[in-house]
Amino acid sequence: MRRTVTAVVAFGALLSLGAKCEPAAEPSPTASATTSATASAEAAGAEPSATASTASPKVEKRTVTETKVIPFRTRRVTDPGLAKGTTKVRTRGRTGIKTLTYEVTFTNGRKTRKKLIRQVVTKAAVTRIIAVGTKQSSRCDPNYSPCVPIASDVDCAGGSGNGPAYVQGPVRVIDTDIYDLDRDGDGVGCDD
Repeated sequence: MRRTVTAVVAFGALLSLGAKCEPAAEPSPTASATTSATASAEAAGAEPSATASTASPKVEKRTVTETKVIPFRTRRVTDPGLAKGTTKVRTRGRTGIKTLTYEVTFTNGRKTRKKLIRQVVTKAAVTRIIAVGTKQSSRCDPNYSPCVPIASDVDCAGGSGNGPAYVQGPVRVIDTDIYDLDRDGDGVGCDD
């Protein structure tokens, strides 16, 4: 009986001091997992961190330079000194070069943005110029001046010849009188 009184007195003393006697709570599985993860992070020397979804992304910006070819253009111009239907390249075309500078943003190592910040023509393109002939083909015999047509036979207009082509004189003989237009040999044909 004495032991029972002593235990009751001791329990009463604890109550008077404000101590509470509650059964010890068992730790929940979630709490023990969090506690063990925190304990293992502390043991590894790392600070306990928030979950992966709240970690801030790593953003990096780089300047990148690229070159681009500028194609040359072609321009056609008329040339009355060239025979009609013929062409001649007056100026050869050359491609140019343009330098483009971009600001490229990488988020967690992946390219997420590319912004053009500057472009400079490093080498200008040269336009190709092609001359197109417009001169009418005269079909004149080079032995006479002015023009005597090229034919199987040419006679002076108003003369006794039978053609098929005729020329109004006078015409000067430059080289060989192949149509026999200068009958008197003075260097001028069809002058009678």
